[in-house]
Amino acid sequence: MTTPLRRARLVSALAVVPLLALAACAGSATAEGNADPETSPSAATALKVDTSAKQDRIHTTKDDAAIALLPAAVKESGVLKVSTTAGGLPPLGFLADDEKTPIGNEPDIASLVADALGLKLDLQVKAWADWPLAVQSGAVDAVISNVTVTEERKELYDFSSYRNDQLGWLTSATGTIKAIKEPKDIAGLKVAVGSGTNQEKILLAWNKQNVDAGLKPIDGGEPQYFENYSDVLLGLQSGRIDTYVGPNATAAYSAATAPDQYKVVGTLNGGWPDTAQIAVGTLKGSGLAEAVTEALNHAIEDGSYAKVLARWGLQAEAIDTSETNPPGLPKTS
Repeated sequence: MTTPLRRARLVSALAVVPLLALAACAGSATAEGNADPETSPSAATALKVDTSAKQDRIHTTKDDAAIALLPAAVKESGVLKVSTTAGGLPPLGFLADDEKTPIGNEPDIASLVADALGLKLDLQVKAWADWPLAVQSGAVDAVISNVTVTEERKELYDFSSYRNDQLGWLTSATGTIKAIKEPKDIAGLKVAVGSGTNQEKILLAWNKQNVDAGLKPIDGGEPQYFENYSDVLLGLQSGRIDTYVGPNATAAYSAATAPDQYKVVGTLNGGWPDTAQIAVGTLKGSGLAEAVTEALNHAIEDGSYAKVLARWGLQAEAIDTSETNPPGLPKTS
């Protein structure tokens, strides 16, 4: 259950976000593995976010090459039906002030794809766990909802990548931590994480690597576990924790909207040591993925894609080129 957000026309990232709900959607991350902390927004410039229902989405133009790749049935329908979530998870997908209109990075990406394909967007808000059935049944043509590419998912779905999937290290803006890029950087720190998440597995592996190398373990020998993101933010401000590792989208949003309070001091591959990307999912073999990939590359080339990510503070997760069915996280069994 999502804790209600405090609504305002211009909001900060102090909204309460359940960690486990976001972690369920999260996967892995950048090919490079670490972003330069210096690219984080400066304390002098806070990101302002319009949460009104009538906000103007960023648009792109029709792309003839993408339209030519559309399956006949989708082209003839004139509509692109897209499943997305709006469970109160800024900046990816949440409800506008009217509590009905889905807004965020994922709805904006869906809008770009529909624009480039010359189709009307039918954005359908569904629970994240419901997207596989929606795509399989044909209730929607695609899912754009922070879905990580995995080799197991590729058996049933085709993918068109549009964002690097990252984890981020969030700290207090006034803290002394400059950068976290490798295991030794967390030695002796008080580290928070969500229980049962992929980032917990990575944190424990990093901690073990430090101990085996004769370095200090994280403070107390184990992570501090938090269920709610609001508690993480309070913990950072009070000094109860030094850093939190979690989905970079939320961490980056916090740092962008409240740079005087929080900063991201590094990112890492969420599938560490493997890599993967966030992608648009379509039914395997439907032929739609190729058109979507072309549409995304059109938006990347004309700059509208970059504007969408910047709007939500996600510049660090940008990709240079969309790929159809890029390598995904390996099967776990």
